[in-house]
Amino acid sequence: MNIDSCLLTLPNDLLTAVKAATITELENFTNMEMTKIIRWSKENKLQFNDLKSHVMFISRRRKERKSIDIYLNNNRLEEVDKMKYLGIIIDSKFKFNEHIKYATDRWTKLINALSKSARIRWGLRHEALKIIYNGAILPQLLYAAPVRIESMKRNTTDPNTSGYKDS
Repeated sequence: MNIDSCLLTLPNDLLTAVKAATITELENFTNMEMTKIIRWSKENKLQFNDLKSHVMFISRRRKERKSIDIYLNNNRLEEVDKMKYLGIIIDSKFKFNEHIKYATDRWTKLINALSKSARIRWGLRHEALKIIYNGAILPQLLYAAPVRIESMKRNTTDPNTSGYKDS
């Protein structure tokens, strides 16, 4: 049995990642881990909302069975094709194209709003614009940059794609 797992916890967020050789192993091991998590949460007087919890099967194999049965509080978790975690949209193929599109649209709106405040004869001065850019826009551009770079590298080295592609 070749199973790897990782548990990442942050305030109000829990991510469990499980790697298994077969779907059956994946379901069995993940459900055992979920039982441990529920037991731990009860001991620590915490509660997970199964209506807000989701499961996502990540695989690049085309013929892989998509539906998996994972339970939390004896309720089957909804399976999704994508989810947003810590500001990054993760899709079931681990390609991040949707995240790149979302982030690009968001940055375009921010930069356009900032540019409306910068005019030659009126508006904010250069120093104020620089402070806003460095404090509000640049951190968003740099957040998760390695994820976007790796995704773009994969898309540009794939002979079936040509650079950025819409999902």
